[in-house]
Amino acid sequence: MLQRVRRLMGWLYRRGENLIVAMIGVMFAAFLLQVIFRYILQWPTGWSTELTVVLWIWVVLFGAAFVVREEEEIRFDLIYGGVRPRVRRVMTLASAAALIALYGYSFPAVFDYVTFMKVQKTAYLKIRFDWLFSIYVIFVIAVLARYLWLGWQALKGEEPEELDPTKASSGV
Repeated sequence: MLQRVRRLMGWLYRRGENLIVAMIGVMFAAFLLQVIFRYILQWPTGWSTELTVVLWIWVVLFGAAFVVREEEEIRFDLIYGGVRPRVRRVMTLASAAALIALYGYSFPAVFDYVTFMKVQKTAYLKIRFDWLFSIYVIFVIAVLARYLWLGWQALKGEEPEELDPTKASSGV
């Protein structure tokens, strides 16, 4: 059963990466079209800029929520990497508690604002703002779940992974 869940999670992770690649590809195509339309055809377009901005928001928040792994997150780890595992566990628990408190406290206001934004649409593509900003609600839920898990692991006494500065990963 656990093997099946891991396989499914791996498959979902790869589909998340595929989705990000597709969004970045569409962003690049829109950028090229904007250059062609503006400088070659002398016909400026607004939709391409709007599409690029919308996709950038989605790439960053979707990537941070579902694709970037814990060890790939950018953080100031000079102090974290230099302390004993027990101190790292306390630091992990403290940061998880702070982030859970802040995101949890802000979530009702975030949800209200995003659902309220159904009254407005983007200028060119006419995308409702609640659809556009819904990725932020998903991002907050994913961050809460991630830090609840990390906090639970720290409470159980599981040591955080040892940082290896010689290993480089791409992240998103």
